[in-house]
Amino acid sequence: MSSVLQLKNVHKAFSGVPALAGIDASLANDTYVSLLGPSGSGKTTLLRVIAGFEQPDSGEILFSGRRVDGVPPHERGIGFVFQNFALFPHLSVAENIAFGLTNRAVNPVTDAKVVAGRVRDIIGLVGLSGLEDRATTQISGGQKQRVALARTLVTEPSMVLLDEPLGALDANLRMRMRVELRTIRERCGVTFLHVTGSETEALAMGDTVLVLDAGRIAQSTDAGTLYTRPASADVARFLNCYNIFPGAVSGDAFASPVGALALGGIRQTSGKPAYAIRYDRVAIRPTDAATADNEVRIEASFVASEYSGAAINSFFTLDDGRLFEVEQHLSHAAPAAYEEKGRYALVWKREDALVFV
Repeated sequence: MSSVLQLKNVHKAFSGVPALAGIDASLANDTYVSLLGPSGSGKTTLLRVIAGFEQPDSGEILFSGRRVDGVPPHERGIGFVFQNFALFPHLSVAENIAFGLTNRAVNPVTDAKVVAGRVRDIIGLVGLSGLEDRATTQISGGQKQRVALARTLVTEPSMVLLDEPLGALDANLRMRMRVELRTIRERCGVTFLHVTGSETEALAMGDTVLVLDAGRIAQSTDAGTLYTRPASADVARFLNCYNIFPGAVSGDAFASPVGALALGGIRQTSGKPAYAIRYDRVAIRPTDAATADNEVRIEASFVASEYSGAAINSFFTLDDGRLFEVEQHLSHAAPAAYEEKGRYALVWKREDALVFV
């Protein structure tokens, strides 16, 4: 698949503090790409550098094979959807959408019939038919999101950048807009680069997920691989679904603060040793329950459980004071009741662990 965007060793610093520290990435044409990272990892800076709102200190940005670092934003053919939507309150839905066509610096559309036709088509595409004359102060948050997206798409960009586009929406609306954004992107056939700090959003949205850590791409892969094979303990930590122990491999075990953990899982080189087990790979058993030869067992004290609808997450305190989390999907079995401060065995199969060396 051809690349729509290539980033080659892109650096950017503010007052001597690096924000981007050598970004290398290639984004395929006609795909949905999620950009995930913690606060301060450089996500918004990277988006602004791609859009042209900030200039890189060094490196190259190629868009559709053409080098664009130094090219003004309006000449790049890249659309940008802001987190706060940036709509004009004095204009109607249709007028907001038409604004980008009639007022752009390059090839503005002056024929009113052409503008009206393009606006009508894009309004139908994003599901806003019937709201054309409504003021943007009289529509919902999800509708505002679609107006902001339509205003960008009507200019026919080759790529759309979305800066935390669902952050201002309530939880139910965020879920619906995930599906709608993917559907709209597929209809348009352009690449979306969606910045988010939510691991669930990134995994649900992206055909490809880029994980940004301290100004560098820590991993670039599909959502399934990222979830099951994070490239490092730091990436696993961003996903918020792994219990992670520091330590080091010692013989046929991993020496951790809670004791020796038998090896048998996937080992991968990451530069920072750690042992990780996913929340939903752990079983909770009585302390006197038998343990199989292929299992790892530690003991902990129960703290509390939290329901999230389809699953229940139980929290335990390990002997070193560390918190350990277990996720049980309610489709598997009815939730068990655990005694507060009661001791339990936490057990998992050796091969389910990830060992970073």
